[in-house]
Amino acid sequence: MSSFRPGVGQAPKGYVPGLGRGAAGFVTRSDVGPASRPAPSSDAAAGDASAPSLDAVGGSGSRASELRAAKLAMQKMQKAQQHVATPFGQAPQGYVAGAGRGASVGKADDGPTGGEGMEGSLFSGADQNFDDDDDEADRIYDAIDERMNSKRRKHNDDGASAATGSAIGDQFRELKQKLADVTEDQWAAIPDVGDYSLRHKQKRREDVFTPLTDSLLESRSKVNSDATAGGKNAMAGTTQVLDGTATYTAGYRTNLSGLAEARSTVMTMSLDKMSDSVSGQTVIDPKGYLTSLSNTKIASAAEVGDVNKARLLLKSVRDTNPKHGPGWIAAARVEEAAGKTVQARKLIMEGCETCPDSEDVWLEAARLHPQDQAKTILAAAARRLPTSVKVFLRAADLEAHDSSKKAVLRKALEANPTSVTLWKAAVDLEDADDARILLSVAVEKVPHSVEMWLALARLESYENARKVLNQARKQLPTERAVWIAAAKLEESQNHGDMVDRIVDKAVRSLDKHEAVVTRAQWLKEAEAAEAAGAPLTSAAIVKCTVGRGVDDEDRQRTWADDANAALSRNAVATARAILAHSLAAFPTKRGLWLQAVDLERKHGTASSLDEVLAAASERLPRTEIFWLVRAKEKWLAGDVDSSRNILTEAFKANPDSEPVWLAAVKLEWETGEIERAQKLLERARERAPTARIFMKSALLERECGNFDGALDLLEQGILRYPAFAKMYMMGGQICSEDLKKDRESLDRARKFYQRGLQNCPKSVVLWCLASRLEEKVADYGAGSASAGVTKARSLLELARLKNPKNAELWVEAIRLERRAGNDKLAVSLMARALQECPSSGLLLAENISTSPRVEQKSKSADAIKRCPDDPRVITAVADLFAGERKHDKARKWFERAVILDPDMGDSWAKFYAFEQDAGTKEARENVKQRCIAAEPKHGELWCQVAKAMPNRRKTTAEHLEAVAHGILEKMQQFN
Repeated sequence: MSSFRPGVGQAPKGYVPGLGRGAAGFVTRSDVGPASRPAPSSDAAAGDASAPSLDAVGGSGSRASELRAAKLAMQKMQKAQQHVATPFGQAPQGYVAGAGRGASVGKADDGPTGGEGMEGSLFSGADQNFDDDDDEADRIYDAIDERMNSKRRKHNDDGASAATGSAIGDQFRELKQKLADVTEDQWAAIPDVGDYSLRHKQKRREDVFTPLTDSLLESRSKVNSDATAGGKNAMAGTTQVLDGTATYTAGYRTNLSGLAEARSTVMTMSLDKMSDSVSGQTVIDPKGYLTSLSNTKIASAAEVGDVNKARLLLKSVRDTNPKHGPGWIAAARVEEAAGKTVQARKLIMEGCETCPDSEDVWLEAARLHPQDQAKTILAAAARRLPTSVKVFLRAADLEAHDSSKKAVLRKALEANPTSVTLWKAAVDLEDADDARILLSVAVEKVPHSVEMWLALARLESYENARKVLNQARKQLPTERAVWIAAAKLEESQNHGDMVDRIVDKAVRSLDKHEAVVTRAQWLKEAEAAEAAGAPLTSAAIVKCTVGRGVDDEDRQRTWADDANAALSRNAVATARAILAHSLAAFPTKRGLWLQAVDLERKHGTASSLDEVLAAASERLPRTEIFWLVRAKEKWLAGDVDSSRNILTEAFKANPDSEPVWLAAVKLEWETGEIERAQKLLERARERAPTARIFMKSALLERECGNFDGALDLLEQGILRYPAFAKMYMMGGQICSEDLKKDRESLDRARKFYQRGLQNCPKSVVLWCLASRLEEKVADYGAGSASAGVTKARSLLELARLKNPKNAELWVEAIRLERRAGNDKLAVSLMARALQECPSSGLLLAENISTSPRVEQKSKSADAIKRCPDDPRVITAVADLFAGERKHDKARKWFERAVILDPDMGDSWAKFYAFEQDAGTKEARENVKQRCIAAEPKHGELWCQVAKAMPNRRKTTAEHLEAVAHGILEKMQQFN
């Protein structure tokens, strides 16, 4: 056996360097083939099939695959060499090279392959070529190589696609196959792809205009002028340009000035064509021609298609039924809508020939033709259809002079003497005398026309009108309009008694002839008669028919509803008549009398109101309200004596009535008769001793300055009526305000309040007055101010214990703390008060007005949610808007407040103060007049001014001015 050393001699056949130690051929990027590529042997060149191929050993870049290929090549080589003769002959079976010198049997991977002359091989044994570990190693290497190759393919996807020549669509083949499973709803839900290109993100640059040279502008102007003049090689308003190649391309560029000049040229040519060839003057208005051009309608392709369809359809209608007039009319109107007036006229005239008995076709033909031709067409129509009223009326309308119209209508009446329409048209053209003659003929020809009879009666004298209406009544016995006209005729002659008789006879006659006239229809006729200026006729109709079909138990309610409904329609006389009939049937119903008094007060006169009040007082003498209202109306009218007489009669009917006594006292008190008032009160205390009588007596003495007498009267009243809180209040106020401010007056006032709180512990006003008295003890020299505040605080706490959940007591306590300078305590009390009384408008309004400015809006919103309809909250919000100078909003909220509660004087005063500060004179006057009409009686600020002794005799307007003045002064001090 010979040995082989590298670099010495020629390499054996099939030798692969390093193969025995596990090396394998590989290819680098700089190589074209395998790293070690042996030169082809002579045997291989000679075509020896047993020589291993270089490609089989050459590497493909994969270590495992190249190693395995090399092993397989060596196996084939060993098998081939077994049949080749060696210098030593065939090795014996089982021979192992080197076994004699102690070499062991090697495995496939133990050493290098044997060269030439090496008997035996490490790879001997066909069944011992590879084991399971080799296969597993090969699989692992193959998986790693595949993993690395997939990453490289993914990274170089574009290059690989280009190299293999595959299309982009092949890469999305699987996704395209999945589109077959997409439903219609999923497809419709796919959103549109927006355009997020960079051109929408960049700021658009302004257009750049390059100025043209004067020579270019002049040349373009010349070309346009030639084109406008009608050149052969150019179009009007366009220019043919060259595109720079051998072929001419028609590129047209619009020129507006050229279009304007071309339009002017076309208009001139049209005017020339329409001019008169003889005189040379145009027959149309050149100025109006442009207007007509602008009004010309250009039909779209869709409209043209619709017109064609309509033509075909209507042609089918005409062919199917040529005697059907509406088909011809529709076809003509289609042509008219399409602008084919001539064709429309031609069609309608053909229709007149085909349908000569259709008046609508004749009338349509007259409409489509000019006036002169229309007259001719209507004349032919009248000859063909002499009984057609519409044809004659249309012919009369086409006439310009009344004489011509009269001639046409008279000819029409000769052919149609029973046409009411023709008679009306003819009468309208005549004067009074001729109309009377014409109507006298008309009622003979058309006796069933009520309008003709009534028109003739209106034109006749009284005697002749009566005769005409009698004739009409005989001809039309079931027509109620004739009877009502007769009643109006008698009323116009001041025959009131005849009106009732005629209406009564009419009702009975219509019932006799079984003419069905409902109660609602009669009341409607009554309202119509009132609107026509016949109130007596209206009252007579109501009197005779208002009770028809009404059950006895429903009469009062039904009649009251009828009167209200008539008033809502401004039918005052009808409502008055209904109430009069109701009062005649129910003379002792107080509600009906009050409704009648209200109607007369709003819509009647002073005399009518006095008559109703006198009748009510006579029917209901024990009801004081009618006596008192009547006396007040007389007093306001300045008739004091009549007022005294009415009250004297009221005394006779109601000797023990407190309201009558107080009304009499007030009358004398207001008129300055103090002694008579005192005597009346003295008699009242004897005959009708009540708590109010004693209080009014003490009030009169207090106003006269007799404080001791007032206190004596109060003591007498307290003895009789110990539970009447107002007498304790008045006694305390006299002692604390009118008498000298000393300790004695303070003690007397305290006693009054203490007695009142013992007998009237639920009187909130009494608790408030007592606390205010204790708060001002320093003014009477009886202690310090802090001690007075402490005593007042304890009184209010006791009051809240006895009167829980009372908002007025909480507000009084909060204001007490604010006056004492304890703002934090006041805020705490407000929070507690809102927890106990969360829906109190008084507390919420106080919270808005006393909160800091930054919190007022939120407090206002919360208050409106809790009390949306409380006038005090609404007024507080209005004050907030007024303070922010939002005048329109403030005025709106003040309006809402006074509408919610017109009796709240504070709202009126603040509204008036706002108008004085920011409104006009007219607005201030309007608010004042509305306040006077409302006569408010309540409100904290209002009562403080109105009930003060110096202001007791003042009017509502004066009270309003005083309260508003105080509000404005407070606003100025605050600002």
